Amino acid sequence: MDHFQYKNRQLYCEEVPVAELAAKFGTPLFVYSQATLLHHLKEIQTAFAEANPIICYSVKTNGNIHLGRLMAEHGAGFDVTSGGELYRALKAGGDPKKFVFAGVGKTDDEIRYALEQGIMLFNVESEAELHNLADIAHSMGKVAPAALRVNPDLPPKTHVKTDTSVKGVKFGLDIETILEVAQGVINRPGISIVGLHMHLGSPILSADPYRMGAEKGVKLIEALRKQGHPIKYLNMGGGFGINYRKKEALPAKAFAEAILPAIRATGCQLVLEPGRFIVGNAGILLGRVLYLKESGGKHYIIQDAAMNDLIRPTLYDSFHRIWPVNPPEGVPAPPEDFEAEIPNTFKQNVVGPVCESGDFLAKDRALPMVKRGDLLAVFSAGAYGMAMSSNYNARVRAAEVLVTGDTFRLIRRRETYEDLVAAEVACTS
Repeated sequence: MDHFQYKNRQLYCEEVPVAELAAKFGTPLFVYSQATLLHHLKEIQTAFAEANPIICYSVKTNGNIHLGRLMAEHGAGFDVTSGGELYRALKAGGDPKKFVFAGVGKTDDEIRYALEQGIMLFNVESEAELHNLADIAHSMGKVAPAALRVNPDLPPKTHVKTDTSVKGVKFGLDIETILEVAQGVINRPGISIVGLHMHLGSPILSADPYRMGAEKGVKLIEALRKQGHPIKYLNMGGGFGINYRKKEALPAKAFAEAILPAIRATGCQLVLEPGRFIVGNAGILLGRVLYLKESGGKHYIIQDAAMNDLIRPTLYDSFHRIWPVNPPEGVPAPPEDFEAEIPNTFKQNVVGPVCESGDFLAKDRALPMVKRGDLLAVFSAGAYGMAMSSNYNARVRAAEVLVTGDTFRLIRRRETYEDLVAAEVACTS
């Protein structure tokens, strides 16, 4: 259940009117629902309960340490892709023994940092990385626990920029060569191949790719064990889709039905790396209307939330539901289907102040008439919103607020102009 509801023509996050949050903290503003966040984590824990999975929350989706702390308090580990994300996960109170470190370009310093912390697994993406990891661990008197990331070469599943398991992408080891790579480190000091990793991309709205990938994983694990590798982890990554448009996403149990047979067949410990599924629909982005404009027959809503706050529409042509926080008379709450006819609306473009033609949050969207000062809510903004935000055009990054029932707290203050130059001023001679 997503705890963003309209009551008496006013949008609430749990029991708090979001207009009150905008008045107190300003806009642009990210607002998160704790109940929604924990509901989606619990949904995965329940769906996969048979396997007692290690659920490693994907820090890249939203790394706020207050949200991370909730994840850790409710049993989650962390999936990190950099030394900075590892630092964030530790600051959130995470247990390194439930951390996995992914990414194709881990630096030597990042590898040493992770080894010092005693993380559970390195997801290894290339033969060169595997040998480098072994060298560094051996030089430190350690043995690095590694899961080989395989690219299973499945049919395209999602947007080309986020599809990570088709042939020719930078991620993982080719399925045709992974066994040869594994053979090359048998008995090598400093490394132990203890897992197989497979991340298929995101967001994925079908369970079939996981079923196909898991079936390939079973055969690879059998072959790796025959080589002498003590495989005990099967990491099926994350990427489960969410509801951006309407009710297009599958429940977690559908993915569990596709993946659990591989766990039964191999006896492996299941590792998952969900992020978007947990936090995506737990957050909204609030923006305030600045100006209305008509140009070339098109209608523009210019508001203060921009591509630097939420770059997904610009980067991926992604769809996010957008609706007024206080809809005008005669206008319903957000429709179930934004592609259907919506009364008392007309086609408008929602754009921000950034000096780029690509600065938009919606194009030709059926929206009601709004006026200067009105608030717009951009839904499903909890994942890859703040995490991908920037200071482009020297814009300060937004504040973040966490709502719990009828209470709320600031979990990231709005940046200041001083913050923008602090790292440069510190270098003044």
